[in-house]
Amino acid sequence: MDGIENYLGFLLAGIIMNLTPGADSIYIITRSIAQGKKAGIYSVLGIGSGAIIHIILAAFGLSVLLAKSIVFFNIVKWTGAAYLIYLGIKMLIDKSHLFDNEKTEFEKTNLWKIYRQGFWTNVLNPKVALFFLSLLPQFIKPEYANNAVPFLILGGTFLFTGTIWCLFLALSASFMTNTLRKNNSIGKIMKKVSGYIFIGLGLQLLIKKN
Repeated sequence: MDGIENYLGFLLAGIIMNLTPGADSIYIITRSIAQGKKAGIYSVLGIGSGAIIHIILAAFGLSVLLAKSIVFFNIVKWTGAAYLIYLGIKMLIDKSHLFDNEKTEFEKTNLWKIYRQGFWTNVLNPKVALFFLSLLPQFIKPEYANNAVPFLILGGTFLFTGTIWCLFLALSASFMTNTLRKNNSIGKIMKKVSGYIFIGLGLQLLIKKN
């Protein structure tokens, strides 16, 4: 493949990274369990859209700013952490039922919101940008370093395998929904646990060394 070396090696590395749990995986699982299959799928679409932004930035060199500017990196890092913490606090103080039984109303009002939250959860995570920036060049021939096409091909490959895995997570987790909907106490516990998880992820992003 022009401009790319050891494509199979990249494919294997990408799959391993996809299987590694992170903020995106937790967001998808919590949404799928709490609100069902459609919510899980929309969260996957949102996160995938965020990944496209990172791929484009890496391909055209803009995300180099994250690697070279500590100020810019920290701004994005703190914004992403604040957003995760905001989502967590919102889940803790929200008094509505976690498992929405009004399916039609949910579809009309919340799916776009879930998509947006998934999108920003991914876009505002500088670790994702640095992942693309650090991994992709390892599999691109030096003479193609200034060519965006190999970056786009590798990024698209990672996005494809990642989306398949995330859809598997969403569909698997959503199977639990029908049983859990029948027990409001479980829903309350899960809502609090999910909130604390998001807050924890945000705090981890803040205190973790670059």
